[in-house]
Amino acid sequence: MFKKILIANRGEIALRVIRTCKEMGIKTVAVYSTADADSLHVKFADEAVCIGPPASNLSYLKIANIIAAAEITNADGIHPGYGFLSENAKFSKICEEHGIKFIGASEEMINRMGDKANAKATMKAAGVPCVPGSEGIIETFEDCIKIAKETGYPVMLKASAGGGGKGMRAVWKPEDLQNAWESARAESKAAFGNDDMYMEKLIEEPRHIEIQIVGDSRGKACHLSERDCSIQRRHQKLTEEVPSPFMTDKLRTKMGKAAVKAAEYIKYEGAGTVEFLVDKHRNFYFMEMNTRIQVEHPITEQVIDFDLIREQILVAAGVPISGKNYTPNLHSIECRINAEDPFNDFRPSPGRITTLHAPGGHGVRLDTHVYAGYSIPPNYDSMIAKLITTAQTREEAINKMKRALDEFVIEGIKTTIPFHRQLMDHPDYLAGNYTTKFMEDFEMKKEIED
Repeated sequence: MFKKILIANRGEIALRVIRTCKEMGIKTVAVYSTADADSLHVKFADEAVCIGPPASNLSYLKIANIIAAAEITNADGIHPGYGFLSENAKFSKICEEHGIKFIGASEEMINRMGDKANAKATMKAAGVPCVPGSEGIIETFEDCIKIAKETGYPVMLKASAGGGGKGMRAVWKPEDLQNAWESARAESKAAFGNDDMYMEKLIEEPRHIEIQIVGDSRGKACHLSERDCSIQRRHQKLTEEVPSPFMTDKLRTKMGKAAVKAAEYIKYEGAGTVEFLVDKHRNFYFMEMNTRIQVEHPITEQVIDFDLIREQILVAAGVPISGKNYTPNLHSIECRINAEDPFNDFRPSPGRITTLHAPGGHGVRLDTHVYAGYSIPPNYDSMIAKLITTAQTREEAINKMKRALDEFVIEGIKTTIPFHRQLMDHPDYLAGNYTTKFMEDFEMKKEIED
């Protein structure tokens, strides 16, 4: 077992990992930029090392600084959390070269599944259902025209190295294809330094449902049920729930088997997520695999009483998994609380928190690194907290969330709490009748602004 783990991340996920390490008797090392000196993850770790100035490329993305911090503190493991270097194959390899265990996927695994076109080819070989479209990278625009015709409109152009919705274009008719091709490539080149594109059939009325998996060093994998992540804005998730209101026992069994098949085919080691698009007829198609822990992992933990971070650490230490597949016993919802103004197109709202009152009570969990007096830096992702409610039924979990949101007071900055309050009263959300297009028609009601 590890003696000391460095957490190569910041904020609530760093604090989340620190808590589990402490419960396992493992010492912890926090790293931080100068902008994060007052963050709770720095205060609660056993040791803390400053790795650079606020800019991510000079701190949290600076591999040399993180490795140096691990070496001077004698850390024998590095947990990357999510974002930053969590799916960086080079970082995984460098950790291995320095005799430090990367608590995540191997270089080979990240390379295999990180490129969306390669991942799709791998999943097709494994027998996992995939969205119809191009076989790998599209070489020329002439090929693009031919593949779109064969696939059938509407189609979706996607950047092979993409993420966060960058380099994606929906194309509904042939005359729009060239403009979409050129603009998507330009955006992808600017964002990722890579303009490789591939194409998929555009799934209408899609739901984004992912399956949590864990695999061990012996090639065995299991699934820990699904999460519905369909409420998204610009391809960024806003809230998630488990079980999905669209799920059936039959569909969960089929999707769970497909996810386990995918993980075992590539001999995946660690916690990961196999993400699917599900159409209105409950046909499901592989979308991508995230080779890391997810932001929304707490709702899975809540419904099956399972510590996913602990399992990550155990698997990285060579402990085999039980092999048991899980089904949810409760209902859990997560609302991502961002420092953004939902009444002003979700504009970022960094600054000093003057007042904070955290919600509590049975079935309420709050993962956060902020507190009254804390200043939110403008340099990073705007998420400052995750509010999770868990109950026997979906209706009870929603009612509990409404109550918890009403209790949650953050002053000094704008947050997305008012958005989530309105979401929890929306008829289509209450009915479980939503797709990834939900936010296109959602409008904030000004009259309830605090």
